[in-house]
Amino acid sequence: MKELIHEMLSEKQVEEKIEELAQQLSRDYEGKTLHLICILKGSVFFFTELAKRVTVPVTIDFMAVSSYGDGTESSGTLNVRKDLDEDIAGLECLIVEDIIDSGNTLSRTKKMLAERNPASLKICTLLDKPERRETQVDVDYTGFVIPDKFVVGYGLDYAQKYRNLPYIGVLEFVEE
Repeated sequence: MKELIHEMLSEKQVEEKIEELAQQLSRDYEGKTLHLICILKGSVFFFTELAKRVTVPVTIDFMAVSSYGDGTESSGTLNVRKDLDEDIAGLECLIVEDIIDSGNTLSRTKKMLAERNPASLKICTLLDKPERRETQVDVDYTGFVIPDKFVVGYGLDYAQKYRNLPYIGVLEFVEE
């Protein structure tokens, strides 16, 4: 099988959308400190670019949670490989995610974090695939709503490949 990638969202489109999201967050959290929670590994590219553009004070932490492994379908099981380093009680928290499709991983993650008593807990995602939703997830900030295609680039991977692409592309498998 050969892997082909077709550009869905250009680097320029992604950068413009991140700037727009950062401006909205800066307005919404004016006068506050925003605690950004990066969901590793896929979100790190989006997270970094977003954090650089937010104009209110920012603190950061990281979690590694997954329901994928090396496949293209969610396994439905939440695997917490790295928890937060800091207590979030009383903080204005924003979970930063690369993509939401089934909603299973994020709904479980949000529920777990909400039990730690943050002042607020919202979600920001670069990509949203509502067609794939199995579990209701309230997304507060969305970059792009995309169709049900397997996408890579800008942190998103297939078996750890293609994260470094500067755009979002659709992965296609073709017979050689």
